[in-house]
Order: sequence, then structure tokens, then C-alpha cells
Amino acid sequence: MSRTLYDLIGLAAGVAFILALKGLSHPKTARRGNLIGAFGATLATLVVFFYAIPDSSLPLNNLGWILGAIAVGLAVGVPAARKVEMTQMPQLVALFNGVGGGAAALVAIVEYLHLGSQATKAEVIFTVFTVIVGCVSFSGSIITFMKLQELMTTRPVIFPAGRFIIAATLVSVIGVGGWVVAALGTTPLLVLAVLSLLFGVLFVLPVGGADVPIVISLLNAFTGLTVAASGYVLDSVLLIIAGTLVGASGTILTRLMAEAMGRSLFGTLFGAFTAKPQAASDSLEERPVRSGSPDDVAILLNYARRVVIVPGFGLAVAQAQHTVRELADLMISKGIDVAYGIHPVAGRMPGHMNVLLAEANVPYDQLEEMDEINPTFSQTDVAIVIGANDVVNPAAENTPGCPIYGMPILKVSNAANVIFLKRSMRPGFAGIENELLYDPKTMLLFGDAKASLTKVVSALKAL
Repeated sequence: MSRTLYDLIGLAAGVAFILALKGLSHPKTARRGNLIGAFGATLATLVVFFYAIPDSSLPLNNLGWILGAIAVGLAVGVPAARKVEMTQMPQLVALFNGVGGGAAALVAIVEYLHLGSQATKAEVIFTVFTVIVGCVSFSGSIITFMKLQELMTTRPVIFPAGRFIIAATLVSVIGVGGWVVAALGTTPLLVLAVLSLLFGVLFVLPVGGADVPIVISLLNAFTGLTVAASGYVLDSVLLIIAGTLVGASGTILTRLMAEAMGRSLFGTLFGAFTAKPQAASDSLEERPVRSGSPDDVAILLNYARRVVIVPGFGLAVAQAQHTVRELADLMISKGIDVAYGIHPVAGRMPGHMNVLLAEANVPYDQLEEMDEINPTFSQTDVAIVIGANDVVNPAAENTPGCPIYGMPILKVSNAANVIFLKRSMRPGFAGIENELLYDPKTMLLFGDAKASLTKVVSALKAL
């Protein structure tokens, strides 16, 4: 295959990636966009096997290893994608993203060793960049995976002089990167990789609670940048296109999510070092709350004119999205105006609730973003909060120093009645008490969300 034909096929794959990204921008076209992206990735992979480097008589080397690696990837990736539960999707995204960054770093190291003294300064600089950002993305993504999987504490991990240690590690990474560019050699490159892995861990440890999704998005952007840089090292236009798309979209998403949290990106990443310690409070179990039964909730809903459903991570845990859809359809049949209030960072990843509700075929026009839904809560008779806590917590507005202070929230407290579906009185992912639980107009319905909603549906049908 000629280089011209190879580049044209690579350009077609790049166009497929662009069309895929466009398709993923709307739920109605997301499935088609995903298929287009998969086609582009398959095309980009297959064309390599038919391309011979110009002016080279060498055959495709290590074919057995390549096919073996593809087989292992399929054996791991396909079952993981098919069997993973919606509650574990953020962890899977974080893990796959980290693997992508690590792979780009390894490819850059191997290509650097292959080029040796023939490498140009530009190639060395891009190799250094790929190794640094790829290793940071890999180790940082592993830490976010462990936090989301609760293999370690979800709270920010801070330590004495933490800011100075992180800064010193970053300076060391930059210094060793300069050493690689100036002196070349395998040893400084391996030292650079180790320091970058360490920095990735230190970079993510201070982040906790509701800020983790933002870091996932940021690390995703990092992985895109490493792919683009490795594309320059490998002289691959396709990798440059794909990496730039991922890096740009990840950067934009990170910025939007940081704005949705009401703080700067720097504050999101390192705010734990300057946060004021929270005063100890009485145990939630010792404070009185108003609990109700499914019959009580059904009666309240039956006489409502407008109901807003606020989904959260608990909805995903209970896999109650289909039951929520059934309840919403039943209320609509009774003439009740129903909407879903979607917070930008609800759940554990960007768009988590949108994907969850789309799985139950919830009409997209019933989903309303935070800025659209907030002005309507004062005209809402009942707000049903299902497994959400931090995104409706008034502490974000009235408790300076708390981890979520300054984050815009869904103002469910303005509704005439609030119903919380919770398993227990445990706080949300950010570990903060929610005073709204003790408001006289709030009713708590304890238990598994799916089982509770099923009982509510049965009771509402009987009225």
C-alpha cells in the first residue's frame, strides 16, 4: 500500500472520529455516533497491517505479539463493556482512560529507544511530553479508579507540606525532562517515567468527593494530548487528529464541569489544602427526621400538579431507572406535569444520569438542566430526590469552608414538599451532612430505591 493511500485512509478514519464526536453530542444520535467511532478505530487498526514503510524491505515484525495483544484486549474489553453495571461505568472509564495514557507513554519510550541518536530534538521533546503526561494520566486514573471503587478513602488525602512536596515533584519532573532533551540516554528517560508516575498519584490524592468526575475529565484530556504527541513521534496524522479531538473535548468538558462546581480548576485540585476543618456535629442518627411510607408518598403525588424528579448515584445503585420511568408515565397519565432535574455532576461521571435515564427510554425533552429547572422549583408541588445528596445540599450555599461550598445546586428546598429516597442516613460522596433532611417539609422514604418506587407505583395505581 502506498503512503498516499495510507494517509487517505487515515484521514477517513479521522473524519469518522469527528462525526462520532458530533453524534455523541445528542442522545438521539449518540448510538450512531458511537458506531461511527468504532468503525473509524477498526479501520485505523486494520490499515496498519497492509501498509509497508516506503523504501523498506522489512516485513511486518512481531505479528504474533501484535495479534496476541489484540486478542487479550478483546478478551478483556468486550466482557467488561458488556457486563459492567451502570454504577461501575465511571470506574471503567477511569481505568480505560489510564490504560490509554500508559500505552501512549510506552509507545513513545519504545520509539525513542528505536530511534536512538537519530532522533531529532523535536522528536525528543515530544517523547518527553508524551512520557510525562501519559504517566501522569495512567497513575492518576488508577487513583481515581480506586476512589470510585472505594478501595481507598473517597475523601481528600492531604499530608504535611503536601503542596510543597507536589511542587517539588513537578519541578523534578521538568528538570529531568530537560536532562533527557539535553543528554539523551535511557536512564534519564526511565527516571522521568517514574517521577511522572509519582506526580500523577500526588496530583490526584488531594481530590475527593464530588470533584472526582472533574479529575476524570481532566485526565481524559491528558490522554488525548499524549496520543497527539505520540502521533508526531510516529509520524501519524491519524493519531494527531484523534488525540487533538480527545484533548480539546476533554479540556472543554473539564472547564464546563469546574464552572458547574462553582470553583476554579486549581481550587478543585488543591482546595483541600486550604479548606477550613469542619466542626464536629451530632450524629445524624440522633436527630429526628420525618419518615413516610409508600402510601404517604403516593397520596402526596396524587394531588400534585407538578413533580420534579432529581436522580443521583443511588438511582444507579438500585438500577431503578425503569421503575422511575413507570412512575413518571403513571403521573403523566393522571395529568401531572413531570420533569427531571439534571445536575451537571450528578452521579460519578459527566452525563451519568443522562445515560442512565436514556437506558430506560425516558424522553429527552423531560430532562432539564440545572439552570432551566431551578427557577421552576418554587412552582413545584413535590421534588423527589432519588439517591442524590451533594447536588441538592444547601451547605454549598451557606457553609463556607465545606468541600462543596460555592457549587451551584438544584434548589429542591424551594419546592412545597421534598421526598428523599435513601437507604440510610449516611451522607453523600463528599461526606457532608444535608440539613435539608431535617426540614419539616421533607419526607424520607427509607429502603432500596427500586423496591420503594415499585411500592409507590402500586399505591398510586390504587388511588
